[in-house]
Amino acid sequence: MDVPDVHYARSGDVAIAYQIVGAGPHDVVLVPTYGNLLLFWQQPRFVEFFTRISSFARLILLDKRGTGLSDRPREFATLETRMDDVRAVMDAVGSERALLIGSQDGSQVTAVFAATYPERTSALVLLNPAARYVSQPDYPWGVSESEWRQLVASVRDKWGQKEFLESFMRSTDPSLSEDSSFREWWVANLRQTWSPAAAAVFYRMMGEADIRGVLPAIRVPVLVLCRADSVGAARDVADRIGHARLLEFPGTGMFIGLGIELADAVERFLDGLVEEREHETVLSTVVFTDIVGSTTLAARLGDAQWRVLLERHHALVRAQLARSRGHEVDTTGDGFFLTFDGPARGIRAATSIRDAVRELGVEIRAGLHTGECEVVSEKVAGIAVHIGQRVQASAAAGEVVVSQTVKDLVAGSGIEFEERGEHELKGVPGTWRLYAVVDG
Repeated sequence: MDVPDVHYARSGDVAIAYQIVGAGPHDVVLVPTYGNLLLFWQQPRFVEFFTRISSFARLILLDKRGTGLSDRPREFATLETRMDDVRAVMDAVGSERALLIGSQDGSQVTAVFAATYPERTSALVLLNPAARYVSQPDYPWGVSESEWRQLVASVRDKWGQKEFLESFMRSTDPSLSEDSSFREWWVANLRQTWSPAAAAVFYRMMGEADIRGVLPAIRVPVLVLCRADSVGAARDVADRIGHARLLEFPGTGMFIGLGIELADAVERFLDGLVEEREHETVLSTVVFTDIVGSTTLAARLGDAQWRVLLERHHALVRAQLARSRGHEVDTTGDGFFLTFDGPARGIRAATSIRDAVRELGVEIRAGLHTGECEVVSEKVAGIAVHIGQRVQASAAAGEVVVSQTVKDLVAGSGIEFEERGEHELKGVPGTWRLYAVVDG
């Protein structure tokens, strides 16, 4: 097969490299862990997989921002920005809906994408997925935090060195490490994926990300594929989704050596899909704001001046909202109920709103939560909305407070937090760990 031409989609100011293979009735988008589009075609194992997939689908390949042939901006990509990149490539190729295949950290990107944009996702295939990569008392899979820190330090100091990359390969796919020609290709591929500093930033961000709170919000059909040594974390992902089908392959490591078997599993999954009814839920970041001490302030100003203040307040909020791709759901007196398709956008909008309205001599408080929302007549409802309201109620004047789920999803964004401890949220079961955004 000839190497497909490389094209570029514009995602904001960043160019994302992509290729199109085949022209089948289905669209399949592959989001890899790392790699270089052109180098993939020098490896027969990948060519075999691409050829098989393209026999029954239009396969869309991409290099994530900061890797391969895509632009390498100074800021590293969060889950949110990488979702934007997937959507930009789909828009560029005219794909309204696609089956998404995500490998390892790419499975986190595609999982969050499927929950956020179910109307753009026909189905989801996750390869060796994990909700997080660092273990916790309530999450036994992965490595300890100290081991992950050691990995990041080793990557920063040794990435690109042949001996280190070969050792890295032996730990990820011991069977393929015996193939000398594949080892040579592997080393070249990783060297042309990241620089040492970029690789270290990627692994640091990967160790901070946690999508456990997102997985129950996925409503599209899901197939989880794993090798025997990854079944624990993969089954955890499937169980959290609830309706996902889990298929285990023998052996260890990645799926590189199972191109035909993997493609066959994807085709069988595609063939078994039925037309889904319109999705009534979506993953969304909800933001609630209100003016602190509004009753006292209104009494002091009087009705006429209070109305003028509210009009100016509302205008400033809506101006910031327009810059942030947010949606105004409702306005109640001096407060706003807003939604965003990404938590980092929601945080930045909330902080910019807080700063903007200070010119009026008022302080707001804001609360954010990301969760599954019911969509009813273009309105959103559900437990996630109630949680967002309760998170806001815990905030002090001038504070932007977020739930643990929001914090976990903005790993790599540069946004910093100060822990606010465990809270009971009125009417919401359990306790919730909350965080206040630290001003940069």
